[in-house]
Amino acid sequence: MARIPVVPNRELGQHFLVDENILRVAGRLAELDEHDVVLEVGAGLGVLTAFLAERVAHVHAVELDRALEPHLRERLAGRQNAALLFGDALALPLGSLDPAPTKLVANLPYQVATPVVMESLGGLPSVELWCVMVQREVADRFFAAPGTKAYGAVSVLVQLTAERTGFHPVARTCFHPPPNVDSALVAFRRRRRWGPEYAGLKEVVQAAFAHRRKTLANSLDLSGIERARVARAVAAMNLPEDVRAERLWPDEFVRLAELLS
Repeated sequence: MARIPVVPNRELGQHFLVDENILRVAGRLAELDEHDVVLEVGAGLGVLTAFLAERVAHVHAVELDRALEPHLRERLAGRQNAALLFGDALALPLGSLDPAPTKLVANLPYQVATPVVMESLGGLPSVELWCVMVQREVADRFFAAPGTKAYGAVSVLVQLTAERTGFHPVARTCFHPPPNVDSALVAFRRRRRWGPEYAGLKEVVQAAFAHRRKTLANSLDLSGIERARVARAVAAMNLPEDVRAERLWPDEFVRLAELLS
Protein backbone atom coordinates (compact mmCIF):
# COMPACT_ATOMS: atom_id res chain seq x y z
CA MET A 1 0.00 0.00 0.00
CA ALA A 2 2.93 2.32 0.63
CA ARG A 3 3.73 2.16 -3.09
CA ILE A 4 0.27 3.42 -4.13
CA PRO A 5 0.52 7.24 -4.38
CA VAL A 6 -3.23 7.87 -4.54
CA VAL A 7 -6.43 6.69 -2.89
CA PRO A 8 -8.34 4.56 -5.44
CA ASN A 9 -11.54 6.22 -6.63
CA ARG A 10 -14.44 3.95 -5.63
CA GLU A 11 -16.89 5.72 -7.93
CA LEU A 12 -14.68 4.90 -10.92
CA GLY A 13 -14.18 1.33 -9.69
CA GLN A 14 -10.40 1.70 -9.60
CA HIS A 15 -8.39 -1.41 -8.78
CA PHE A 16 -4.71 -0.80 -9.51
CA LEU A 17 -2.55 -3.68 -10.70
CA VAL A 18 0.24 -4.26 -8.16
CA ASP A 19 1.57 -7.71 -9.07
CA GLU A 20 4.20 -7.26 -11.77
CA ASN A 21 4.29 -11.00 -12.48
CA ILE A 22 0.96 -10.53 -14.26
CA LEU A 23 2.66 -8.12 -16.66
CA ARG A 24 4.82 -10.91 -18.02
CA VAL A 25 1.76 -13.11 -18.50
CA ALA A 26 -0.01 -10.29 -20.34
CA GLY A 27 3.06 -9.72 -22.49
CA ARG A 28 3.16 -13.38 -23.45
CA LEU A 29 -0.56 -13.63 -24.25
CA ALA A 30 -0.41 -10.35 -26.20
CA GLU A 31 2.53 -11.67 -28.23
CA LEU A 32 4.19 -8.26 -27.96
CA ASP A 33 6.47 -7.25 -30.79
CA GLU A 34 8.74 -4.24 -31.30
CA HIS A 35 6.58 -3.18 -34.26
CA ASP A 36 3.27 -3.22 -32.34
CA VAL A 37 1.13 -0.16 -31.78
CA VAL A 38 -0.88 -0.80 -28.61
CA LEU A 39 -4.07 0.81 -27.32
CA GLU A 40 -4.46 0.65 -23.53
CA VAL A 41 -7.76 1.65 -21.93
CA GLY A 42 -7.61 2.41 -18.22
CA ALA A 43 -3.95 3.32 -17.77
CA GLY A 44 -4.32 3.91 -14.03
CA LEU A 45 -0.90 4.54 -12.53
CA GLY A 46 0.93 3.45 -15.68
CA VAL A 47 2.31 0.11 -14.48
CA LEU A 48 1.16 -1.70 -17.63
CA THR A 49 1.76 1.39 -19.78
CA ALA A 50 5.46 1.54 -18.89
CA PHE A 51 5.81 -2.22 -19.42
CA LEU A 52 4.29 -1.91 -22.88
CA ALA A 53 6.34 1.17 -23.83
CA GLU A 54 9.54 -0.78 -23.17
CA ARG A 55 8.55 -3.47 -25.66
CA VAL A 56 6.50 -1.98 -28.50
CA ALA A 57 6.78 0.81 -31.05
CA HIS A 58 4.00 2.99 -29.64
CA VAL A 59 1.38 3.04 -26.86
CA HIS A 60 -1.84 5.04 -26.83
CA ALA A 61 -2.84 5.11 -23.14
CA VAL A 62 -6.38 6.25 -22.29
CA GLU A 63 -7.35 7.29 -18.76
CA LEU A 64 -10.60 8.82 -17.52
CA ASP A 65 -9.34 10.08 -14.15
CA ARG A 66 -7.48 13.35 -14.72
CA ALA A 67 -6.25 13.26 -11.11
CA LEU A 68 -3.86 10.48 -12.15
CA GLU A 69 -2.15 12.61 -14.79
CA PRO A 70 0.86 13.74 -12.68
CA HIS A 71 1.57 10.15 -11.61
CA LEU A 72 1.27 8.87 -15.18
CA ARG A 73 3.52 11.57 -16.59
CA GLU A 74 6.12 10.93 -13.88
CA ARG A 75 6.17 7.20 -14.58
CA LEU A 76 6.35 7.72 -18.35
CA ALA A 77 8.86 10.57 -18.28
CA GLY A 78 11.30 10.27 -21.16
CA ARG A 79 9.24 7.68 -23.05
CA GLN A 80 8.58 9.37 -26.38
CA ASN A 81 6.59 6.38 -27.65
CA ALA A 82 3.82 6.67 -25.04
CA ALA A 83 0.95 9.10 -25.69
CA LEU A 84 -1.62 9.90 -22.99
CA LEU A 85 -5.27 10.59 -23.80
CA PHE A 86 -7.63 11.71 -21.04
CA GLY A 87 -11.35 11.09 -21.35
CA ASP A 88 -14.03 8.44 -21.74
CA ALA A 89 -12.77 5.72 -24.08
CA LEU A 90 -16.31 5.22 -25.38
CA ALA A 91 -16.52 8.89 -26.41
CA LEU A 92 -13.00 9.49 -27.71
CA PRO A 93 -12.34 9.17 -31.50
CA LEU A 94 -10.12 6.11 -31.08
CA GLY A 95 -10.64 5.18 -34.73
CA SER A 96 -8.62 8.26 -35.68
CA LEU A 97 -5.52 7.41 -33.63
CA ASP A 98 -2.23 7.83 -35.46
CA PRO A 99 -0.47 5.48 -35.69
CA ALA A 100 -3.45 3.12 -35.76
CA PRO A 101 -3.38 0.50 -32.98
CA THR A 102 -2.66 -3.08 -33.96
CA LYS A 103 -3.38 -4.53 -30.50
CA LEU A 104 -5.61 -3.69 -27.55
CA VAL A 105 -3.88 -4.61 -24.30
CA ALA A 106 -5.50 -3.36 -21.11
CA ASN A 107 -6.60 -3.88 -17.54
CA LEU A 108 -10.10 -2.74 -18.49
CA PRO A 109 -12.21 -0.86 -15.94
CA TYR A 110 -14.95 -3.30 -14.98
CA GLN A 111 -17.88 -1.02 -15.76
CA VAL A 112 -16.83 -0.39 -19.37
CA ALA A 113 -15.07 -3.66 -20.22
CA THR A 114 -17.88 -5.17 -22.29
CA PRO A 115 -18.81 -2.03 -24.29
CA VAL A 116 -15.14 -1.21 -24.98
CA VAL A 117 -14.57 -4.68 -26.43
CA MET A 118 -17.82 -4.64 -28.41
CA GLU A 119 -17.10 -1.23 -29.92
CA SER A 120 -13.51 -2.12 -30.78
CA LEU A 121 -14.53 -5.19 -32.80
CA GLY A 122 -16.05 -3.06 -35.53
CA GLY A 123 -14.77 0.41 -34.71
CA LEU A 124 -11.06 -0.40 -34.64
CA PRO A 125 -10.45 -2.52 -37.75
CA SER A 126 -6.67 -2.13 -37.42
CA VAL A 127 -6.66 -4.11 -34.14
CA GLU A 128 -5.58 -7.68 -34.83
CA LEU A 129 -5.25 -9.00 -31.27
CA TRP A 130 -6.86 -8.28 -27.90
CA CYS A 131 -5.38 -9.15 -24.50
CA VAL A 132 -7.65 -7.77 -21.79
CA MET A 133 -8.00 -8.13 -18.04
CA VAL A 134 -11.68 -8.40 -17.16
CA GLN A 135 -13.93 -9.94 -14.54
CA ARG A 136 -13.79 -13.74 -14.76
CA GLU A 137 -17.53 -13.73 -15.44
CA VAL A 138 -17.04 -11.41 -18.44
CA ALA A 139 -14.11 -13.47 -19.74
CA ASP A 140 -16.31 -16.56 -19.64
CA ARG A 141 -19.04 -14.75 -21.58
CA PHE A 142 -16.73 -13.89 -24.48
CA PHE A 143 -16.53 -17.50 -25.65
CA ALA A 144 -19.62 -19.04 -24.02
CA ALA A 145 -21.52 -21.65 -26.02
CA PRO A 146 -25.10 -21.21 -27.27
CA GLY A 147 -27.71 -22.44 -24.81
CA THR A 148 -25.64 -21.61 -21.73
CA LYS A 149 -26.45 -18.95 -19.15
CA ALA A 150 -23.27 -17.01 -20.00
CA TYR A 151 -24.07 -16.82 -23.74
CA GLY A 152 -25.18 -13.36 -24.80
CA ALA A 153 -24.70 -10.46 -27.17
CA VAL A 154 -21.00 -10.02 -26.42
CA SER A 155 -20.45 -13.77 -26.95
CA VAL A 156 -21.96 -13.58 -30.42
CA LEU A 157 -20.03 -10.50 -31.53
CA VAL A 158 -16.67 -11.63 -30.14
CA GLN A 159 -16.97 -15.13 -31.60
CA LEU A 160 -18.00 -13.78 -35.01
CA THR A 161 -14.91 -11.59 -35.03
CA ALA A 162 -12.14 -13.51 -33.27
CA GLU A 163 -10.83 -16.79 -31.93
CA ARG A 164 -9.48 -17.23 -28.41
CA THR A 165 -5.72 -17.69 -28.17
CA GLY A 166 -5.08 -17.51 -24.43
CA PHE A 167 -6.62 -17.45 -20.96
CA HIS A 168 -5.12 -16.90 -17.50
CA PRO A 169 -7.02 -16.59 -14.17
CA VAL A 170 -5.86 -13.66 -12.01
CA ALA A 171 -6.06 -13.63 -8.22
CA ARG A 172 -7.78 -10.78 -6.38
CA THR A 173 -4.56 -10.09 -4.48
CA CYS A 174 -2.96 -8.86 -7.71
CA PHE A 175 -4.87 -5.59 -7.30
CA HIS A 176 -5.14 -2.77 -4.78
CA PRO A 177 -7.71 -2.62 -3.41
CA PRO A 178 -8.60 -6.28 -4.03
CA PRO A 179 -11.88 -6.47 -5.99
CA ASN A 180 -14.82 -8.53 -4.77
CA VAL A 181 -14.78 -10.63 -7.94
CA ASP A 182 -12.31 -12.90 -9.68
CA SER A 183 -10.53 -11.68 -12.80
CA ALA A 184 -8.88 -13.20 -15.85
CA LEU A 185 -6.66 -12.28 -18.75
CA VAL A 186 -8.18 -13.37 -22.04
CA ALA A 187 -6.55 -13.05 -25.45
CA PHE A 188 -8.18 -13.40 -28.85
CA ARG A 189 -7.09 -12.83 -32.45
CA ARG A 190 -9.16 -11.25 -35.24
CA ARG A 191 -10.40 -13.58 -37.97
CA ARG A 192 -13.02 -11.29 -39.52
CA ARG A 193 -12.91 -7.63 -40.45
CA TRP A 194 -16.19 -5.73 -40.47
CA GLY A 195 -17.52 -2.98 -42.70
CA PRO A 196 -20.62 -0.79 -42.31
CA GLU A 197 -22.74 -3.89 -41.68
CA TYR A 198 -21.39 -4.23 -38.14
CA ALA A 199 -23.62 -1.47 -36.76
CA GLY A 200 -26.78 -3.20 -37.96
CA LEU A 201 -25.58 -6.61 -36.79
CA LYS A 202 -24.76 -5.25 -33.32
CA GLU A 203 -28.19 -3.62 -33.09
CA VAL A 204 -29.97 -6.89 -33.93
CA VAL A 205 -27.84 -8.98 -31.58
CA GLN A 206 -28.29 -6.60 -28.65
CA ALA A 207 -32.04 -6.39 -29.28
CA ALA A 208 -32.31 -10.18 -29.48
CA PHE A 209 -30.80 -10.58 -26.00
CA ALA A 210 -32.46 -7.52 -24.46
CA HIS A 211 -35.29 -9.68 -23.05
CA ARG A 212 -33.71 -13.10 -22.54
CA ARG A 213 -36.80 -14.85 -21.20
CA LYS A 214 -38.88 -13.88 -24.20
CA THR A 215 -38.85 -15.43 -27.63
CA LEU A 216 -36.61 -13.95 -30.28
CA ALA A 217 -39.62 -12.44 -32.06
CA ASN A 218 -40.95 -10.83 -28.88
CA SER A 219 -37.57 -9.48 -27.82
CA LEU A 220 -36.90 -7.91 -31.22
CA ASP A 221 -40.46 -6.54 -31.37
CA LEU A 222 -40.02 -4.87 -27.95
CA SER A 223 -36.82 -3.29 -29.29
CA GLY A 224 -38.66 -1.72 -32.22
CA ILE A 225 -38.13 -4.27 -35.00
CA GLU A 226 -41.49 -5.08 -36.62
CA ARG A 227 -42.79 -8.51 -35.59
CA ALA A 228 -43.94 -9.41 -39.11
CA ARG A 229 -40.42 -8.87 -40.46
CA VAL A 230 -38.96 -10.99 -37.68
CA ALA A 231 -41.50 -13.77 -38.33
CA ARG A 232 -40.56 -13.87 -42.01
CA ALA A 233 -36.85 -13.96 -41.18
CA VAL A 234 -37.30 -16.75 -38.61
CA ALA A 235 -39.33 -18.80 -41.12
CA ALA A 236 -36.73 -18.25 -43.84
CA MET A 237 -34.06 -19.63 -41.49
CA ASN A 238 -36.20 -22.71 -40.73
CA LEU A 239 -36.24 -21.86 -37.02
CA PRO A 240 -39.18 -22.59 -34.70
CA GLU A 241 -41.51 -19.64 -34.07
CA ASP A 242 -40.79 -19.71 -30.33
CA VAL A 243 -36.99 -19.84 -30.61
CA ARG A 244 -35.02 -17.76 -28.12
CA ALA A 245 -31.87 -15.78 -28.92
CA GLU A 246 -29.68 -18.03 -26.78
CA ARG A 247 -30.39 -20.96 -29.13
CA LEU A 248 -28.94 -19.29 -32.23
CA TRP A 249 -25.31 -19.85 -33.22
CA PRO A 250 -23.25 -16.72 -33.94
CA ASP A 251 -23.33 -17.23 -37.73
CA GLU A 252 -27.13 -17.46 -37.61
CA PHE A 253 -27.24 -13.90 -36.29
CA VAL A 254 -25.39 -12.73 -39.38
CA ARG A 255 -28.09 -14.31 -41.54
CA LEU A 256 -30.84 -12.87 -39.32
CA ALA A 257 -29.40 -9.35 -39.58
CA GLU A 258 -29.16 -9.70 -43.37
CA LEU A 259 -32.82 -10.75 -43.59
CA LEU A 260 -33.93 -7.88 -41.38
CA SER A 261 -31.84 -5.20 -43.11
